[in-house]
Amino acid sequence: MGGNVTQCGIPWSYGQYLTAAVSENSPYQCGQTLKIRNPQNGREIIVTIVDKVPGSPQTTINLHRRAFETLGANPSVGVISIEFQPSPPLEQQKWGGKYLLEVVQVAYPGYNVTNYNSISKTQPAANQTREVYEYTLQSPQEQIKVRGTVLYNPATERILSFDIQEVSS
Repeated sequence: MGGNVTQCGIPWSYGQYLTAAVSENSPYQCGQTLKIRNPQNGREIIVTIVDKVPGSPQTTINLHRRAFETLGANPSVGVISIEFQPSPPLEQQKWGGKYLLEVVQVAYPGYNVTNYNSISKTQPAANQTREVYEYTLQSPQEQIKVRGTVLYNPATERILSFDIQEVSS
């Protein structure tokens, strides 16, 4: 595992290394996101599937070392039991989920997005849609909330503006 080229064509470094590989027989697809939880300490992360592993068991998920460490696991252990589920809102909500999530991850290095919620979706004008999301970010020192807003033209799919800001919990 590792290297620059994966079977999905997505680099392992994508999304601040919060990446994973699944079995080539897995029901999960390249680019899909999974919410991973370490039941021993309750830590959660959202990872993107960037690789498929031939011959790997369907019940195995290979996490990037940094994702493994973010879950509070010691890399020398190698294997831990986890709970996981697909994160469909990110797949369904192109702008608020995937686009703003990437902006937030880049804007807050050292923080990991552990949760997200759609706050609202409005149409301020005939050619404008506004989506607002709230993200929970965790660092070793603190947990913060960030609100992201994107305004776009649904006909052209062009972004008119976006904004992110920290909010009180």
